[in-house]
Amino acid sequence: MTPGPLENGSMSSTFLLSGIPGLEHMHIWISLPLCLLYLVSILGNCTILFIIKTEPSLHEPMYLFLSMLALTDLGLSLCTLPTVLGIFWVGARDIGHDACFAQLFFIHCLSFLESSVLLSMAFDRFVAICRPLHYASILTHTVIGRIGLASLGRSVALIFPLPFMLKRFPYCGSLVLSHSYCLHQEVMKLACADIKANSIYGMFVIVSTVGVDSLLILFSYALILRTVLSIASRAERLKALNTCVSHICAVLLFYTPMIGLSVIHRFGKQAPHLVQVVMGFVYLLFPPVMNPIVYSVKTKQIRDRVTHAFCN
Repeated sequence: MTPGPLENGSMSSTFLLSGIPGLEHMHIWISLPLCLLYLVSILGNCTILFIIKTEPSLHEPMYLFLSMLALTDLGLSLCTLPTVLGIFWVGARDIGHDACFAQLFFIHCLSFLESSVLLSMAFDRFVAICRPLHYASILTHTVIGRIGLASLGRSVALIFPLPFMLKRFPYCGSLVLSHSYCLHQEVMKLACADIKANSIYGMFVIVSTVGVDSLLILFSYALILRTVLSIASRAERLKALNTCVSHICAVLLFYTPMIGLSVIHRFGKQAPHLVQVVMGFVYLLFPPVMNPIVYSVKTKQIRDRVTHAFCN
């Protein structure tokens, strides 16, 4: 039984997830493109991981970082798939507090891990273009492993307190979330208590991850551009820049919807609910769907292996 709005401060043990408002009668049809997007995301990222694992010539820093990106995107897709398809297929809107807190932990942890991986990939491009003679000695497999563990450790350490900070709150009223999955910035607004500490900590996490990472990525590309412009040959300049195109696309695919969704949640209270829902789907589905496509199209080594795999 689906709980309705709660009266007299009584508390519920579940939240209500939302589909697309006003289009509930169309949910079964809307689920078809959503299923296709999830399928493309899962198959695309699994293909990237399989090709990199089975092709020894791709066991290089650039492709090892790409495998981290694909693994993170795969995790993000799998985190939201059960609740999203549950709503659009069978109208299963209820989600328990603990399940919701677990889901938002993995969503935020993987999102900030992706930010770290994109920063690592920017560092890879910086070393490849600005320090080409030292590339192999700087980015050894050991160093890459340590970068991956440090990125994962930072994400887990920063996000780990959030479920516990949310769990201590009482929740009352109409516990309806705006999306088909749980996000910290949404859940905390449903608490019948002072959420200032959560709000401040949430802002600190965003600034110390996405804020710092994006600035360092910009700084890396400023150094890359300076180096590229010092190359005498126009063909060599274009060749060097072309190796960065896929990564630049991945950065834009990730940061643009994330910043847009954060701005809407914090400052766009008057924005239509439909805008929040659409931005939410773009934020979590667009990067995992598009990253394998971008890298398959723009990276010759990946493209050749994908073509060979499917043609044979």
